[in-house]
Parts: sequence; C-alpha cells; structure tokens
Amino acid sequence: MVTAPRPRTSTRDPEEVARRLTAWLDTRLPGARAARVTVPTSNGMSSETLLFDLEHPEPPLHACALRLAADPAAYTVFPVYDMARQYRTMRLVAEHTDLPVPRVLWLEEDPGPLGAPFFVMERVEGRVPPDVMPYTYEGNWLHAASDTEREHLEAASIGLLARLHDQVPPEKAEFLAAPGDGDALRRHVTAQRAYYAWVVDGLARSPLIEDAFERLEELWPRETGTPVLNWGDARIGNVVYDGFEPTAVLDWEMAALAPREVDLGWTVYLHRFFHDLTVAFGQRGLPDFLRRDRVEERYAHLTGHTPRDMDFYTLYAALRHAVVMLRVAYRQVHFGEVARPADPDTLILHHGSLRAMVQGSYWD
Repeated sequence: MVTAPRPRTSTRDPEEVARRLTAWLDTRLPGARAARVTVPTSNGMSSETLLFDLEHPEPPLHACALRLAADPAAYTVFPVYDMARQYRTMRLVAEHTDLPVPRVLWLEEDPGPLGAPFFVMERVEGRVPPDVMPYTYEGNWLHAASDTEREHLEAASIGLLARLHDQVPPEKAEFLAAPGDGDALRRHVTAQRAYYAWVVDGLARSPLIEDAFERLEELWPRETGTPVLNWGDARIGNVVYDGFEPTAVLDWEMAALAPREVDLGWTVYLHRFFHDLTVAFGQRGLPDFLRRDRVEERYAHLTGHTPRDMDFYTLYAALRHAVVMLRVAYRQVHFGEVARPADPDTLILHHGSLRAMVQGSYWD
C-alpha cells in the first residue's frame, strides 16, 4: 500500500473539461461561468469529481462539485455508470430523511458536453477522513483526535445509517433493486457474481474470491428482513465532517435496495480493511474505533433492529471489496503500473483477511 504506484484516475485533460463545463453552464444559467476548477488529488478511480465555483452576475456565488461518469477509455472500475440513478437517489434521500445530503442542482444525461453524463451539486466545506494515507495511520486529524471525539464521530456516523434505513420508504427505492429472481439479498449477490465475471473476463480468475462465494452459500441467512435503501459505500471516508459532526453524506454510486446488514457489514469491514493494513505496516491503528460489537449495539439501540448474521455480511463486504480491488489491480496492469503476478489472489490487498473469513477464523 505504501510503495505501490497510485493508479491512473483519468485520461481526461482537466483544462479541456473546464472549458467545456463553462460552455455548458451558459446553456443552463446564461451568463454563468465555472471559475477555479480543480480536480482533487484524492479523486477516486470510479466516477470523477471536479470542484468549481459557479460565478453569475446575480449572487449568490455557489461552491459546486460535479460528478462525472468514468471515462470509458480509462479501463473503468465498474461496467456501468448511471448518473441519473445517483442523482435520483440523492433527491430521494433529501426528500425523505434529515441526512445532510448535498443539494443537487442539475443532471446532464447527454454525453456530448463533457464526454460523459454528469450531475452538479452544491459543495459542502469540511474535512474527510483520508484514504491515502488511511485515517488509521498516525499523522491525520482523526487519528490525532481524543477517544471522546472519535466516539462522537462514530456514534454520529452510525446514526446516519440508522436514519437512512428507517426514514426512506422502501417502496420509493424500488428503482435501486437489482434485477433477477429471488429476494433482495439473492439478487444483490447475483449482481456481484455478474460483476466478478466481468472483471475476470479474459483474465485469470481468483480462486480466493470463488471460495468466498461458495462460503457465502454455506452461511446464507435464514431471514433477511424487509430490504431498505442502502447507501452502498457506507464508510466514514464518504462523509464530510465539521469538527466531528457529519455535514455531508457523499458517493451514492453503489446505492441499492438490500438488507440493512449489507450497509452495516460494509461499514465494519472497510474500517477493518484500513486497520489491518496499518497493523501490517507496524502501527497500532485504531483497534477500538468502529468495532463490530459496538457498531451492532449502537445500530440496535437507534433502530430497534438487532443486526443478524454479521459473519455472513462482513464476509460479503470483504468479498465485494476484493472484486473491486482485483479490477483496480488489473487496471494497473493494463496501464503498465504493475506486473501481472502468477497468483491473481496476491493482487487483492486484503487476501489474508478474506481467506481467514472464508475459513471462519477472522473474528476469533
């Protein structure tokens, strides 16, 4: 993680994007222009984010963020980027919950103006727990915080999930249901199998990922409950904080209609992913932060729903993350950033913890 080259995030020219964005803005708000356009260095490897100030003869000036579908020429992480789906999800959450979701301003489904569909939303100022280097490493604001401050952030962040799951009527989120047969969980897992098949098409398959899918079947829950709107990428790295209080919930790309525990498993495991890597590099990490037992207790207290079958759902989170990591690694191979190893499982950073989950020894 420390020495590997950071994957290429885009093949686009930021200056060209800025020029075309200004031309497009004038069609939506005559006289408007995009000023101080920047592409964050922490931009993800999926949908891209541009930050800009919207200037117009009539105030107020708006600080904006633009989410742009991934460049098809950039060996995309996901096969489909449905910006209208993300836009609709954010509007739904804003309408039915008190979550701090940035206000969406415009949706553009025509790829002509910027080369891909996109939407524009208001930008919320604050700070985000870093991914690189992870917040579990020393030297960042969250790691340097007191136990009391981190506990406040943890409680507030789990509260986001509780309110999201409780406040959005499930029937309003039916458009997020995965296609196919069976209940919401079965369709969600089937969609992940299809994603894995797309990732390894024409490439070496991962025996570890395939073992994990088999283990899921052995652990399959008897009762999955009524599905709810899942945030999808439910982790603190997708939240903007003012101090230790959430002020914006970001990145709805992976939103879905699924059991509550799909989000909870992702929250628990994505913290463990960063923590385990930090420990492997000789640091203590944050072992008492976002602990599985405390996350489950907080959620149960807030919602009245006691999380069930969390061994299944944390394994599922680790499996889903492994498929993404494999795609990212094959993307690095594609761009000549890393060599293709003999064992594809070694491309998965957390192959050790995933194998332990498959074997049933990780939470011992």
